[in-house]
Amino acid sequence: MSTQTALHGIPLPIFNLASSPSRSHRLVVRAKVEPSEKSVEIMRKFSEKYARQSGTYFCVDKGVTSVVIKGLADHKDSLGAPLCPCRHYDDKAAEVGQGFWNCPCVPMRERKECHCMLFLNPDNDFAGTEQTISLEEIKEATSKI
Repeated sequence: MSTQTALHGIPLPIFNLASSPSRSHRLVVRAKVEPSEKSVEIMRKFSEKYARQSGTYFCVDKGVTSVVIKGLADHKDSLGAPLCPCRHYDDKAAEVGQGFWNCPCVPMRERKECHCMLFLNPDNDFAGTEQTISLEEIKEATSKI
């Protein structure tokens, strides 16, 4: 298995399906543990409130918003803080302690630059018109991954 870099530089596994006995099988990679619904709801409410306060909007593709919120919730559960889920860290616990990449990260607070595309300025080509997302939308969008 090798890796390929995808959106935001996150390495994705690549599997050689050509050597598979049947190409009709679809390979799905899932996290072993889902974040708690409580943490997803906390991060959903935080995201809505911060979008309103900062004058930013969620991505026109609510799937992006959903995945990021779920990633923040996962880090809240596993690390105790909503560490940016779209970056690679050699030591996540140390990063949480420094606080630089805890959401909202320093680049977002200082320059309104969100690496994850969770909080987008209205003039961004990917910005939608909404500052809300329901728990049901998050569940629906992330159940397909």
